[in-house]
Amino acid sequence: MTEPTSLAGPSTTTPTASSPGVTTPTSSITPPTSAAGATSTTPSSGASGTQTRQIPLTCSGHTRPVVQLQFSPFMLDNSYLLISACKDGMPILRDGVTGDWVGTFLGHKGAVWSSKLNRDTSRAVTASADFTAKLWDTYTGEELVSFPHGHIVRTADFINDTHVVTGGAEKMLRIFDLNQATSTSNVGGRCDAAALELEGHEGAIKHVTWDHARSLILSAGDDRQVRVWDLRTPTPVHTYVTDEPITSMDLSADGELVMCTAGRTVRFWDASSRQLVKAYTMPYDVSSVSLHPHTHNTFVTGGSSDLWVRVYDYESGAELEVYKGHHGPVHAVSYSPDGEIYATGSEDGTIRLWQTTPGKVYGLWQSRKAKEDSLLYR
Repeated sequence: MTEPTSLAGPSTTTPTASSPGVTTPTSSITPPTSAAGATSTTPSSGASGTQTRQIPLTCSGHTRPVVQLQFSPFMLDNSYLLISACKDGMPILRDGVTGDWVGTFLGHKGAVWSSKLNRDTSRAVTASADFTAKLWDTYTGEELVSFPHGHIVRTADFINDTHVVTGGAEKMLRIFDLNQATSTSNVGGRCDAAALELEGHEGAIKHVTWDHARSLILSAGDDRQVRVWDLRTPTPVHTYVTDEPITSMDLSADGELVMCTAGRTVRFWDASSRQLVKAYTMPYDVSSVSLHPHTHNTFVTGGSSDLWVRVYDYESGAELEVYKGHHGPVHAVSYSPDGEIYATGSEDGTIRLWQTTPGKVYGLWQSRKAKEDSLLYR
């Protein structure tokens, strides 16, 4: 692993954007001085009154757009990690609370579109434009196995830490047995074991996630469909349909809801009943969404057509907060496992960490008194 540049200071400004025919946020946000039935509505503006200053942490290190973020579950010491995928081809592992660099995985020869950790954070899997997916040891940074494909690999995830599922431009899912892959790989680490192939998508597969609670695979892509796969059958057992190509898809942290963005719409389906629960139409093209892991009371979005980070009320769709800090569209958003912070990744090559409750003492965020005391006793 090699070390990137150090963490940089925050940068935010007051939003002024507006969209015709849609209620927009009021400019009441003060910029920091330093670092049951489905509903389908257009969210209203909820940012009003005096809001606590938001001071995000800015994590540097990437040199091209950041396209995916994933927080790990809690580890034994109650800490957690954050892994990022980037077009610079070098996934980075960080301390989830502080954003401090842990390591960079070196080996891909193309953009990395997806990077995910297994449940105990001992392994990472990445998907790349170099026609491979790779399995990594997160303690040493060593590349363990390389899974060859016939075209660009856009997404990958772990299945019970025993298998890896991938998808991409070949329009099919491939499932690799990790025990078989590591035992049959050649000297260069290339996996020679055959993979189980699942066909059905009519467009590139850009998102795949393992539903641990139900032992199902969810896949989504350019054919405007989220397909649900049971490994005991060769065909999908259910399909969610959208009216635009899907830009992101994932499960909520508790596995209760399927979250999906397509065009300007954010959708939430019940993962068990498969019924649409919420659908909100935004005044911008939505690229990603993340739901608060415990309360389900808020969700955060990123957009491909503006620079804002936006937080909404889950029940009503009212916009609660809107911040500008990135200098490019926001491609990825993710809440931490405790819900105290959320991370955003942007076209500008940076990752920013934001507090769910601005001003709360957490991680590198200290109270004003603590800061004054630290300066006094230097």
